[in-house]
Amino acid sequence: MADSSALVSETGRSLLADSSVLDSKIIETSKENVFRATVLDVEEEMPQIETRVVLVQEAGKREELLKALEEIKMPYIKTDTIEELGDSDSPEFETIFVVSDFQAPIFSNLCKADCRVIGPPVVLHCAQRGEPLPFSCRPLYCASMLNLVLCFTGFRKKEELVKLVTLVHHMGGIIRRDFSSKVTHLVANSTHGDKFRIAVSLGIPIVKAEWIYKAWEKRNEIGFCAADDNFRNQFKVPPFQDCMLSFLGFSDDEKANMEEMTEMQGGHYLPVGDERCTHLVVEESTVKDLPFEPLKKLYVVKQEWFWGSIQMDARAGESMYLFEKSESPDFKKSVSLLSLSTPNSNRKRRRLKETLAQLTRETDMSPFPPRKRPSAEHSLSIGSLLDISNTPESSTANGETPKSCARPSKNSTPLPLKQSARWQVAKELYQTESNYVDILTTIIQLFQVPLEKEGQLGGPILAQEEIKTIFGSIPDILDVHTKIKEDLEDLMINWTESKSIGDIILKYSKDLLKTYPPFVNFFEMSKETITRCEKQKPRFHAFLKINQAKPECGRQSLAELLIRPVQRLPSVALLLNDIKKHTAEENPDKITLERAIESLKEVMTHINEDKRKTEAQRQFFDVVYEVDGCPANLLSSHRSLVQRLETVALGDDLCDRGEQVTLFLFNDCLEIARKRHKVIGAFKSPHGHTRPPASLKHVVLMPLSQIKKVLDIRETEDCQKAFALVVRPPTELNNKLLSFQMTTEEPRKEDWLKTLCRHVANTICKADAENLIYVADPDSVEVNTKDMDSTLSRASRAIKKTSKKVTRAFSFSKTPKRALRRALMSHSATEGRSPSSASESFIGSRLTSTSSLAGVPSPSLVSLPSIFERRSHTLSRSTTHLI
Repeated sequence: MADSSALVSETGRSLLADSSVLDSKIIETSKENVFRATVLDVEEEMPQIETRVVLVQEAGKREELLKALEEIKMPYIKTDTIEELGDSDSPEFETIFVVSDFQAPIFSNLCKADCRVIGPPVVLHCAQRGEPLPFSCRPLYCASMLNLVLCFTGFRKKEELVKLVTLVHHMGGIIRRDFSSKVTHLVANSTHGDKFRIAVSLGIPIVKAEWIYKAWEKRNEIGFCAADDNFRNQFKVPPFQDCMLSFLGFSDDEKANMEEMTEMQGGHYLPVGDERCTHLVVEESTVKDLPFEPLKKLYVVKQEWFWGSIQMDARAGESMYLFEKSESPDFKKSVSLLSLSTPNSNRKRRRLKETLAQLTRETDMSPFPPRKRPSAEHSLSIGSLLDISNTPESSTANGETPKSCARPSKNSTPLPLKQSARWQVAKELYQTESNYVDILTTIIQLFQVPLEKEGQLGGPILAQEEIKTIFGSIPDILDVHTKIKEDLEDLMINWTESKSIGDIILKYSKDLLKTYPPFVNFFEMSKETITRCEKQKPRFHAFLKINQAKPECGRQSLAELLIRPVQRLPSVALLLNDIKKHTAEENPDKITLERAIESLKEVMTHINEDKRKTEAQRQFFDVVYEVDGCPANLLSSHRSLVQRLETVALGDDLCDRGEQVTLFLFNDCLEIARKRHKVIGAFKSPHGHTRPPASLKHVVLMPLSQIKKVLDIRETEDCQKAFALVVRPPTELNNKLLSFQMTTEEPRKEDWLKTLCRHVANTICKADAENLIYVADPDSVEVNTKDMDSTLSRASRAIKKTSKKVTRAFSFSKTPKRALRRALMSHSATEGRSPSSASESFIGSRLTSTSSLAGVPSPSLVSLPSIFERRSHTLSRSTTHLI
């Protein structure tokens, strides 16, 4: 595509060139705010020029304009034609014309007469800020592009370019023909050209021409700014605009994923070999040669170009990512024979040897060293130990230590060729510790630091909260293990059998206890955040693809690398046990190692306990979010969720019979919630996490101390998996019977009742939890589950709900029960009754009133029968025994 800078038309050239010169002069006089008046020192003899505003046609009919001019104390007149204003050219006045329509003929006449023209939004803007009207050599309709410097590229049609430039000037923007550091936005019609490449490298926003048109549509909105990120990002140029991509050497899943990403980023994909293709993306690890001779216009690039373009949200330069064909073995052999036959063959051999040695050292630097045979492991010298462990004292392939890398104080000590078993295990501990430190360093340097870097091209890839959730306390863990590695390295260099390995672990046991629990406890949340962000944010997905393909990662994903801290402490404990086995009884390190192992066990126990508490807290919040209207006092540091049970209500006391009820058993209370009939919208947190809507409605939060008896209802043909609770609420004088039917296979009814009774006994400080369970016949408590799933039963429940709604809607009795009770008590007191008799009278009237209103008494309010059988003996017939 041709660049707009290549326009040869004299009109176009003067338009852009003059704009640059004139706008630069304006910026020099007013860089910060063109709406502030410039104070000039004038000679006393110069006459004062009065500024006046002329409201043309429709502008004079707008009341808000008249009020705005009065606020800034600017005199104005109204006119329909220029001819009416006879002294428009008078030198005594600086006339500013306010025109509502920049497409009207009168606007063109004013521009031809070189008059100063502004739009109504400019007046309203100045009145809002209390500023004088601006001076502008061009017609200025609004200030939505004020202080923006634009440059154009890729536009071939002169008419379109002239129109865009005119609109930018009308909105207060400035045009530059050549790209410079002052340019704030590049308007691109193509992703080719030098201007595009420079804008990408400098991180300048690149937008489509539609951005200008949409901004002009919003010209009448006071306070609107075209540079607003949310508005501008809608019109950014996608990375693969004008690109036709093909993919070679990828698996079917990878290819499908990359094709989907291509379309999301504004490009198109074609089969390999299509002549319309502009880019061939190659998997360099599997493709060694191309199946065809590519055309000159085709870019053959590595996959890093593809993911890099998505990551920085702009098409990356192809020159850095070109795919190069590997040379044939015959060609390499001929080159090597030719080089050996030259007079400088010795020098070339030496250079090749140094290169191989350097490559060897670089290979040893990897945190994922190649696996070695057991025989090779046992034959390692101290030099090879330092090679594998990625220390600065790396040895070369021939066993010699380079002078530039060696530290004489550590490598000068000769060691016996054959080492003890204790030394061998200690060496393995040091090697694994060194590799672990390298992995943590890779996580931080390759992933965390780039994500936290400021000024990223295309803006931040992740929010700071997401970065903190993913990496957690990894930097603190790295600091601790770096110190452990250094101490182990000193121990191995100056090795003696009396050296204490346990002291090193004990030295940092408190640091391990401080740094590991925060990371291990939230590791699952870290993995979930990685998965969610990778799906929702293409730039983060591209970032992971680029970095996980690097050799430092050893072909492992970020989630696989982050699991290493979870595995490290158990691994160290096993190695310390092996060292202890090969330590003599008289060695003082024997006891120290035992203490070190115990300290690691304490750390792991603390982690498990902390994790259990964390999981319990998460379960707490899950209950709070799931139950609408859940009491705030449910959240307590001493409370934990024991079990959840899905049931159906068999009585009408708590809710309607047959309604689905969920019981949440905590260690000291029982939360009862019913299923919601109408579900509200989903909850969305400030960080964008969407939580499902609450599916349950709070009914009652009951302390376990209110449960007096637990009834195990016998299994019959008409009653299956039913149980009941005898409870005494503090506001009631009689016991209540709450009956339920279990709707799930797990847990078993017997196990659930035992668990419930155990926690009730713990709450009321009783040791005999089994004595709380009683066996009862279904008929004795009037419980039946036979018709719970029938169509007639469901219809009856629906009619009852509708009836209750109608009753509430037409009810004229809104007197609260407490107010009624106080009135009755005061009435009885005036008649001279004793408090006890008044209370009895009130209870009787209350029960009578309740029964008369309800019509049919609820099974939970009837007198409890005396046929309960305990598993060990028969109960007394007195109902007071149940209290």
